[in-house]
Amino acid sequence: MPAKSFCFGLRTALAVFAVTAFVSNTCTAKVLHNFAPKQLGGAVPVAGLVFDAAGNLYGTTKFGGASNDGTVFELIPNADGTWTQKTLHSFAGPDGAEPLAGLIFDSAGNLYGTTAAGGSKRGGTVFEMIPNADGSWTEKILRSFFADSKGGWEPVAGLVFDATGNLYGTTLLGGSVAAELGTVFELMPNADGSWKYKVLHRFNVDGKHGYYPYAGVVLDPAGNVYGTTYDGQRSGGGGVGLGTVFELMPTVSGTWNFKILHKFKNDGKDGFSPKDGLVIDTAGNLYGTTSGGSSSGLGTVFELMPNADGTWTEKILHKFKGQPDGQGPLAGLTFDAAGNLYGTTSAGGAFGVGTVFELMPNANGTWTETILHQFKNDGKDGTFPQTDVILDPIGNVYGTTGSGGVHNGGTVFEVIP
Repeated sequence: MPAKSFCFGLRTALAVFAVTAFVSNTCTAKVLHNFAPKQLGGAVPVAGLVFDAAGNLYGTTKFGGASNDGTVFELIPNADGTWTQKTLHSFAGPDGAEPLAGLIFDSAGNLYGTTAAGGSKRGGTVFEMIPNADGSWTEKILRSFFADSKGGWEPVAGLVFDATGNLYGTTLLGGSVAAELGTVFELMPNADGSWKYKVLHRFNVDGKHGYYPYAGVVLDPAGNVYGTTYDGQRSGGGGVGLGTVFELMPTVSGTWNFKILHKFKNDGKDGFSPKDGLVIDTAGNLYGTTSGGSSSGLGTVFELMPNADGTWTEKILHKFKGQPDGQGPLAGLTFDAAGNLYGTTSAGGAFGVGTVFELMPNANGTWTETILHQFKNDGKDGTFPQTDVILDPIGNVYGTTGSGGVHNGGTVFEVIP
């Protein structure tokens, strides 16, 4: 692995004696692709990216394509350092519209994702993209959601596989006729190529379940499912709730037990309103972000640690401060092999249009934040990132912005520490 640049060396040295620190940097940021509004190649990428084994990047755009209903795209690196964009699929409404989430691969190289709208039943879709020998890709609809349905609809988040090839996800709406507040679902492949759909949980307003799961879910090795809801702590006329972290545990009978692990509080210390999902470490601790809360009200990074008695303890790892620090993280987190966390903020930074950050654990239990990139509203850089990031094998960071760039249609970027 190549040695890290001066940027990495500087923040590592400072982290040795930092207790709670903000560290600036001289990292290199590069725009790999500029999207243009309503272009055939797609526009407004509001989801993260995924690598294949060859180092190509794959993602989605909310708009653009042949029908302006969004696209699935690939970015292919060239020998001269540029990247070539290829549109793998243009959504057209009946086959889905407005993909807001990223993609995942299966072991055969097929891609899976969701669209928040469109489909034959107008409530969104779960789709698969299958590569063909000639380089083209074929779309297959695994699930079309009914708008206004007990089965859930409007899947705005991505998917995750379990060890046996079942897919898990969430819908933002649906679940019951009286209160369409979202669901957690499972899709199970059948021998004939079809998929069986099952609702694992329907959210409601009883003050015990939370509601509006904007994010997807994560699984632990035992098959338990963890996620967040954006709202829903209070019951009855008490105003908007502040969000939750929840767990779903499978039973031998095939049902799932639901448990709230944490209810966020507007107490000036805790965060609230988590907009994205969780990551889990090897010890079973959960990590995520909140878009608001803490003493500044500008969002947090948090950790939830399981206790022997079945309860969970929350720890705030970082409180965002706006400028020059970021604010309003709408994306989840990514671990590197050393246990450092990476993410984005949708605003804040020196120029007010977002950041890429790293959090490094210190020996005393604190974490040091380093700003790897501060986005600039200069007509070249991207602005207002809303998605998580991924890392390549040598530690370079990749993500998307839904706006900014040369054409103001969003960008794909790389940050080189």
